[in-house]
Amino acid sequence: MATTKTAKSTTAAKSTKAAEKYDGFTAEERDAMKERAKELKSARRGAKDEEPTVLAKIAEMQEPDRARAERIHAIVRANAPQLAPKLWYGMPAYARDGKVLCFYQAAEKFGARYATFGFNDVAGLDDGTVWPTAFAITELTPADEAMLAELVKKAVS
Repeated sequence: MATTKTAKSTTAAKSTKAAEKYDGFTAEERDAMKERAKELKSARRGAKDEEPTVLAKIAEMQEPDRARAERIHAIVRANAPQLAPKLWYGMPAYARDGKVLCFYQAAEKFGARYATFGFNDVAGLDDGTVWPTAFAITELTPADEAMLAELVKKAVS
């Protein structure tokens, strides 16, 4: 009978370790959800200028994500000043009427090989029946910056 209890204990220990290792979300995804919960709690406390918070989050990023995020922030602020900077899942985002229109996701956030600049469905980018809504970014050339600036302008029009 003692062996049965030991076998059951061993099985339970293995199950616990497996659950700790993987419960459906990666550690990065769980962290992003926790950040989003904090953002929502902060928003319920009242509207405020979130640009300093966004800039602080960008400053915490490692290179080259930091440089790309700084450029994206400058592009959005120059071409769509009506958008409000805010954090969204711990990443810089830009909202209109409280809804996130576009966002930057650092490569380091989820261990990806590229950063992402994307648009949500409130962006006015509709073009036929299929159009791109997210862009992989490995570097930002002047031509890339011009293209993103035009997309941001179109998205808010």
